[in-house]
Amino acid sequence: MKVIGINGSARKNGNTAILIHTIFEELNKKGVETELIQLADVDIEPCRACFACKGKDNCVFRKDGFAEVFSKMVEADGIILGSSVYSADVSSRMKALLDRGGVVAATNPGILKHKVGVAVAAVRRAGGMTSVDTMNHFFLNKEMIVIGSIYWNMVYGREIGDVLNDDEGIANMRNLGQNMASIMSKLNS
Repeated sequence: MKVIGINGSARKNGNTAILIHTIFEELNKKGVETELIQLADVDIEPCRACFACKGKDNCVFRKDGFAEVFSKMVEADGIILGSSVYSADVSSRMKALLDRGGVVAATNPGILKHKVGVAVAAVRRAGGMTSVDTMNHFFLNKEMIVIGSIYWNMVYGREIGDVLNDDEGIANMRNLGQNMASIMSKLNS
């Protein structure tokens, strides 16, 4: 089994990456292979809403990094979407991925069906619920299985590493990883 984590933050290896790696630790304990994609390294243009992707399993425009990221999403058994909060929602990089991926998945029905999804947000003050909802709506609208935990999937911190001081939030990330591994194992058997 394989899970990809997509860090939508503009800060590489910042708080959002820490959250994803915390989940990865739990998945790795159960033998799940993991890979982190940092959107700070990937240019993703907005969707053109041309619908040329219909029946093609990916976007037809290949001048940016979207097609490679989406291919990894299709190949994975599970997807973790993580974003820091910008203006009370996901980052623009994450939004571009979700918009484009949403059109590709809508025009290629079932392409993400029954994959397991986890959404997490690194939050300074507010907007965490909106960010998690935005990412969960992507999962739900694509027939994916959304994994929950003991509380909302957000952890507080501003400077890189501050999220590690949110004990409850980090415990929640560990629980998310355990729940994700459990559900994936059941689906895979």
